[in-house]
Amino acid sequence: MKTTYHKAETRGHANHGWLNSYHSFSFANYYNPERMNFGVLRVLNDDRVSESMGFGTHPHKNMEIVSIPLEGDLKHRDNMGNETVIKEGDIQVMSAGTGVMHSEYNNNPDKPVKFLQIWIIPNKQDVEPRYDQVTISENEKPNDFQQILSPNKTDDGVWIYQDAWFHLAQFNQGVTKEYTLKKEGNGVYVFVLEGQAQIGNQILNKRDGLGVENTNAFSIEALEDSRILLMEVPMSLPS
Repeated sequence: MKTTYHKAETRGHANHGWLNSYHSFSFANYYNPERMNFGVLRVLNDDRVSESMGFGTHPHKNMEIVSIPLEGDLKHRDNMGNETVIKEGDIQVMSAGTGVMHSEYNNNPDKPVKFLQIWIIPNKQDVEPRYDQVTISENEKPNDFQQILSPNKTDDGVWIYQDAWFHLAQFNQGVTKEYTLKKEGNGVYVFVLEGQAQIGNQILNKRDGLGVENTNAFSIEALEDSRILLMEVPMSLPS
């Protein structure tokens, strides 16, 4: 098993006042040739947006874009006619395909919104753009892996154009659970949202990341009550 450890404090950082963002991989003005991506996982941004502020209308193309609110409400608007609010406990996906325009704003007048912005390189180019969001908090699985994203339209959570699976894990202290990869050749990027966990000999604290590859399964032990996001993705980039 091969692992790549990214300590929270080593992430790229940009503070624009209204936006405070940490980048696990190269993004915007943060460039690190050793941290361009983990397989097809291209962007993992940990964003905090101030009250009533946000990202104005901007374009995307040929990317699977996933947003997971951690605190507060995020207002989304796009040129496909969608105008929605996603909240803590939801997950949103947008297949940019041939091209979309969208904006994202903090929908709260009195508190910041915190969310993860995740980009996945798709396995199909120039698809018809699409949007979806679902509430995932209704199907929480304490001390187990809860699937929130997959390649399959009929599975739990949202789906994308890629052989990727995302799971949330909410573990009590002392719980150990084995994760079995869904597809040969995939790897898993583990991101600790809260708490402390251990994989092999590596201890992971809040907002630490660990890339795991060249294995079919691995175990996670919660050293504290923890909330963990697991992103299983192909390690080979589309040709």
